[in-house]
Amino acid sequence: MPEKLTFLLGGARSGKSAHAERLITQFPAPWTYIATAQAYDDEMRERISIHRGRRGEGWRTLDAPLDLVGVLASLPDGAPVLVDCLTLWLTNHLLADHDVEVESARLAEVLSRPRGPWFVVANEVGLGIVPDNALARRFRDAAGRLNQMVAGGADEVLFMVAGLPMKVK
Repeated sequence: MPEKLTFLLGGARSGKSAHAERLITQFPAPWTYIATAQAYDDEMRERISIHRGRRGEGWRTLDAPLDLVGVLASLPDGAPVLVDCLTLWLTNHLLADHDVEVESARLAEVLSRPRGPWFVVANEVGLGIVPDNALARRFRDAAGRLNQMVAGGADEVLFMVAGLPMKVK
């Protein structure tokens, strides 16, 4: 199987995850879904349930709210992998008061050397207005830097708009 990183970016509800799921299923199962979300409230539990419900036979789910680098390292060579999503992973590190620059650089390095067909989803959060508080601006800036690092090392970058993929790289 090809060793290739496909990075999918877009806004909320742009179709990123569903498109990544379609792309990965072009490869033979089993497919590994690495989930970074944490269910802090009922709304997030519902979102997680919807994502799980879309996936059928052939999927295995691993949770990696913080140790995404370790989980990726533990996977066998050639395994088709979908990481959903980097934005939530970054949020988890920010809320845990970790050094997001160090963690982002570690992750970008691992993602730049995929060991199979890897698909990584993230939100593009920098297209709107400048946030009115320091934490939100810190998050937006860190997400933008992480997305740039990952896109720079990716083989293919897709930007999702209204469920339609636009090839960026």
